[in-house]
Amino acid sequence: MAPSSTAPPRWKLLLAAVSLLLCSLLWLNGLLQSLDRPSVGNALELRQRQLQMLAAPALPDRLKPLLAGPDVLEQLTIALEESLAAGPGPGSPDQLLQLALLQRRGERAEAGAGLLERLRAQVPPERHELVVLLESSPDPPSVDRQRAAALTAPWQDDLSPLTSQLLCQALEPGQADCGDPRRQGGALARLLAVSWLPALLLLLGVALLLRQLWLRIRRRHPASPALVGPPLDLVDVTLLIAGGFVVLGELSVPLLLAPALRPLLAPLDATPALQQGLQVLLLYLGLMVPPLLILATQLRPLAGREPANGWLQWRWRPAGSAIRGALGQLLMVLPLVTFAGWLVERLLGDPGGSNPLLDLVLTARDPAALLCFGVTAMVLAPLFEETLFRGVLLPALGQRWGDTAGVLVSALVFGLAHLSLGELLPLVVLGAGLGWLRLHSGRLGPCVLMHGLWNGFTFTNLVLLAV
Repeated sequence: MAPSSTAPPRWKLLLAAVSLLLCSLLWLNGLLQSLDRPSVGNALELRQRQLQMLAAPALPDRLKPLLAGPDVLEQLTIALEESLAAGPGPGSPDQLLQLALLQRRGERAEAGAGLLERLRAQVPPERHELVVLLESSPDPPSVDRQRAAALTAPWQDDLSPLTSQLLCQALEPGQADCGDPRRQGGALARLLAVSWLPALLLLLGVALLLRQLWLRIRRRHPASPALVGPPLDLVDVTLLIAGGFVVLGELSVPLLLAPALRPLLAPLDATPALQQGLQVLLLYLGLMVPPLLILATQLRPLAGREPANGWLQWRWRPAGSAIRGALGQLLMVLPLVTFAGWLVERLLGDPGGSNPLLDLVLTARDPAALLCFGVTAMVLAPLFEETLFRGVLLPALGQRWGDTAGVLVSALVFGLAHLSLGELLPLVVLGAGLGWLRLHSGRLGPCVLMHGLWNGFTFTNLVLLAV
């Protein structure tokens, strides 16, 4: 349906202009501040190295160079050293102990001794006995299993499976069963899932892209359906995105809701991961309210004039074609987003600015907290963001400026809304893929599915890398 040509009142124009100005300032400030946020890339590399080390005993010798690298111990040692050097604090006891044990096994015994001194100053007295024993030069004396269990008992709540394995090898060098075969097998399965599976998906995505290109060259690609969306003018869309989403949702709601949530979540102080998970979930729900109320208000005068399948064109059915479309587009976008990320890294290095939610998921071990993060990332965010960017913004722009401009400009706004300068180009590419799916399917449902699958792919990789 063509957009309305009625001139908006002056008060609406003024409100839209103020909203756009505030939105621009907030986004510019957020993008600049993102440069000071650490990148999750280093943490992901460290977790993958730890996973390789943990899985190494379960790897057949012929596969070790492919899955664990030529020298997994040296690679993990370097990754831990870089992580501790870049981190804001002295490092966790598990990281310090793990690095000290690795350095003593390699050619950095003096550095390992220095780390043990730092560790002894950081941990409570009941843990000192183990540290003192490890400080024995050149190697700590071998102890029996009962003595080793007594020494490590005060540490068990803080030790990762890999650190426990390294401790066993240091204290009981004659023991052949230091590693848990079940944990090592699980680590191997996770390592395959986070290394080989993405590579296979990338190859499949490249093949689908080439097929799509061939169809277009041969002009066998089906024509796109008419672009249908709410008949809102650019002033209404500005009020929705800049005013409702950014000024009211991203800025005002956290300022008002966060203080109210503190006493509500205070009983969960003993479980900080769950507390953070619920806070993220509730804040995102609060952020959604103002723009969705504004959209409902804007669509209310249009009641009874909806086209078939509604203004937003959800069209979840037939479900099979929606799922196939979402999966196919996801696979085709994957190599393009990967290339965009590689290009940014080559041109700018590591600009930082990763989404803070990524680090929360990577470090959370509480299943309930992970459920909160998962619902936010895989359900709420796709539904809400696709409603705004592909349900309203893309049709409003496409009906005025053409389909291609609508896809590209809505993708740029989508990327800017995530407030990460380092991730801007990959997010714009992802937004263009989602817009292309909306344009050529004529449906919003597949876009939500694709967005949820993309976030689910990222979420699953983070959970699998939690060593």
